Amino acid sequence: MNLNQTMWYQAVVFFVLAWFTMKFVWPPLIGAIDDRRKKIADGLSAADQGQAAMKEAEKKVQLELAGAREEGLKQVANAEKRGQLIVEEAKNAANAEAARIIAAAQAEAANQVTKAREELRDQVAALAVKGAEQILKREVNAAAHADLLNQLKTEL
Repeated sequence: MNLNQTMWYQAVVFFVLAWFTMKFVWPPLIGAIDDRRKKIADGLSAADQGQAAMKEAEKKVQLELAGAREEGLKQVANAEKRGQLIVEEAKNAANAEAARIIAAAQAEAANQVTKAREELRDQVAALAVKGAEQILKREVNAAAHADLLNQLKTEL
């Protein structure tokens, strides 16, 4: 065997093997590597988009929480206002009821004063008749002197 000839065979086999590898083996490997690279890039892009979406969702949540807090504070303020209105209405109703009760009591007192005056007039008239009887030492007929007694009542 000749060393030059062996070298030439080895060179030819090397170039055939290189050509075969470049023609049939290398393209599927490069395609698989490119597909893998694309999947990784898409995954990283999706992760970035997911993080951005998560940040945006967190902002929305914060806005919603702030809105809910504000709405809650408004409802509490409205409830306090309603409570104050109810208290004011109750006070007004109580004042009106007190005024009505006072007016009724004053009317009742006025009626009692009028009754007492009438009774007092009757008693004074009876005492006047008794006094007149004693002075005159005779009996005074109340039925006969009714006009006189009524006139005396009106004067008292």
